[in-house]
Amino acid sequence: MYLHRVARYGIHNKNLKPWMITVLTALSLMMVVVTIGLLAHLLVFGQKMEYYQGTLTISDIQDNSNSGPKSSNQLKDLQQMKENLVDETFIDSTLNKRYVKNHVDRLTPEEDDTRADMVMVFQPPSTEPRTIGKKTSHSLLNQKARKARALPAEVSLVQVNDCGKRAIPLIANRIVSGNPAAKGAWPWQVSLQRSNIHQCGGTLIGNMWVVTAAHCFRTNANPRQWTLSFGTTINPPLMKRDVRRIIMHERYRPPARDHDIALVQFSPRVTFSDEVSRICLPEPSASFPPNSTVYITGFGALYYGGESQNELHEARVQIISNDVCKQRHVYGNEIKRGMFCAGFLEGIYDACRGDSGGPLVIRDNKDTWYLIGIVSWGDNCGQKNKPGVYTQVTYYRRWIASKTGL
Repeated sequence: MYLHRVARYGIHNKNLKPWMITVLTALSLMMVVVTIGLLAHLLVFGQKMEYYQGTLTISDIQDNSNSGPKSSNQLKDLQQMKENLVDETFIDSTLNKRYVKNHVDRLTPEEDDTRADMVMVFQPPSTEPRTIGKKTSHSLLNQKARKARALPAEVSLVQVNDCGKRAIPLIANRIVSGNPAAKGAWPWQVSLQRSNIHQCGGTLIGNMWVVTAAHCFRTNANPRQWTLSFGTTINPPLMKRDVRRIIMHERYRPPARDHDIALVQFSPRVTFSDEVSRICLPEPSASFPPNSTVYITGFGALYYGGESQNELHEARVQIISNDVCKQRHVYGNEIKRGMFCAGFLEGIYDACRGDSGGPLVIRDNKDTWYLIGIVSWGDNCGQKNKPGVYTQVTYYRRWIASKTGL
């Protein structure tokens, strides 16, 4: 609007001299060109930048003489040193045309070195989009570290905006009377523990958010008494986090089973890796047809009345249509909006006690995994005509976004 007004009223004003009109015209054209250039940059590059989260551990070659705790100035120098190291590494490499910048988010001093959690930004190639290989980055940083006569660098990279990716092939077994899941098979699986005892499952949807079932907190919603455990075993855990906040759905009213969903915020944030990463969330409009193959995971009992397991288990089941699940001999009118069934009417494969709050996931044709259900309730475990009932994630997708921004 501003440029339009100058063109209408400024240039044709009789009080303006010819040289002023020329300058105004040039400025107007320049502003148009700059605006178009900025818009083009934002549209072409701004939305396509690839952001990677990584961890770099390298000896403090400038600080080896100091054995005590590092001061804030020393940490700042180390931060700058590591950022410069990564800059030099990629600028001097075959990725120099794609590399944009890096930033150290956090420095953690250790006994003989310092761990740096950082974000690296790359511009995708002009042809087909592809990700930066972890092996390529590891090799480049190791070469630079050796030239600097430091300890070998250890770096693990995962694309920040990536979700629902597994580092190992899919091999599915059972939960009820099943076998353990492979290490790193389900990197979004979480164990919710009260007083360090497993209570429920959960799913990692962000670097500080987990989604689970509201009924897990029916008797105790004090965040100070809850912790989160990551990895395929509860003991020993891959890592643990403290719970900071528990958000139960406002309309959850036990003993009713409606709105059985809750969010857990934890700290400190996790650094994504092959063994810990987030699942993708579907759009609210997404639909998944009956008989689709889906997968459940959890640390729950292997049979009705059994105890929770130390190792993560998995099972392949199918989505059951509401028409079938609402039949009188199945669950009848107990199936409400925001619920759906999965499993087999024959039984056997099912979630059980201790799996509550855990994920039901589906894979698309690009090998990306989405969270579509949350283990909620069911009669017994693996009983005929009594499949598992799940909270429908698409139904609560906007609620999740309103609380987490995800």
